[in-house]
Amino acid sequence: MARKIAVVLFNLGGPDTEKDVQPFLKNLFRDPAIIGAPLPVRWFLARLISSTRAPSVKKNYAMMDAGGGSPLLPETKIQAEALTEALAKRYPEDEVRCFIGMRYWHPFTEEAAAEVKAWGADEVVLLPLYPQFSTTTTGSSLTAWKKAYKQPVKTVCCYPFAEGLITAHVERIMEAHKRAGEPGNVRLLLSAHGLPEKIVKDGDPYQWQCETMADMIAGRVPSDWEVVACYQSRVGPLKWIGPPTEECIAEAADEGKNILIAPIAFVSEHIETLVELGEEYRLVAEQHGAPSYTRVEAVGVHEEFISMLADQVQDALREDLSIRSCAGSRLCAGSWSGCPNTQAHTGAGKLVNADQKADA
Repeated sequence: MARKIAVVLFNLGGPDTEKDVQPFLKNLFRDPAIIGAPLPVRWFLARLISSTRAPSVKKNYAMMDAGGGSPLLPETKIQAEALTEALAKRYPEDEVRCFIGMRYWHPFTEEAAAEVKAWGADEVVLLPLYPQFSTTTTGSSLTAWKKAYKQPVKTVCCYPFAEGLITAHVERIMEAHKRAGEPGNVRLLLSAHGLPEKIVKDGDPYQWQCETMADMIAGRVPSDWEVVACYQSRVGPLKWIGPPTEECIAEAADEGKNILIAPIAFVSEHIETLVELGEEYRLVAEQHGAPSYTRVEAVGVHEEFISMLADQVQDALREDLSIRSCAGSRLCAGSWSGCPNTQAHTGAGKLVNADQKADA
């Protein structure tokens, strides 16, 4: 019997136009996964931060050819189309449709949940476009989804070590190296969005996943390259995980290195890749006299990446798991308590989400 299979792609979201920038930032900073203060304080801080940051953020969005907004939604739609096509080939007897659920701007996670319900999906797979799991990204989206959609779903929590993802990154890196004229004396900076150090100390596995993934990439690029994992986009007074990308760029430039910089926590182009990595950090490299600075493109619709996403959906549908990582069960070491998988199993072998176990 033919099924309706819904695949929900989670991502951050971004403003559509310049006028949307401040409300987008307000939505971002009032999320308790981002600012853990009590509600009245969090809402006050969200209003304050969004109003003070909006003018400079608007200038950054204006630097992209996206009408003063973010290219993230158009990029995600292209990825959704590619994934739908790949899944249609694997499930020719079923109807497969990808939905987009953004956390902080339209289409919101709640809007995607309403669309899935109205469509009458028989199977639902939640697929974050965050390769690494963090309580601040995938975790926040899952919380929003659970409030909006009460039917059973399958969830892919992360896939940082999936072969297709690593291959896509390496090929993008080597393409950029070729584009730069294949220079020697290379330092490859693998940049991920940063997190406050406190979140990691509280058990969030994000940094461990990023740096383990970086080691995997380092093993597949030329052996004479220096490879460094680093973190960008620091905001606020808290201490963040490091080393900071900007400092790594300055250091590499001071040492006369040809810099390649690749985003490893972003799978599509948006403000952090096009402006922060592409423009702002390029100026840092030039100011410090770097012989060359080359930004590596996000994996986007790389064939290996899209095929890997299709694998994740297929495995989620095939297995009797409520939530899975690319390893099929718990990916993270037991010390990372923020991982959404637990080591508890039901008698039927179903892996139980920590929230589900607490509710049982």
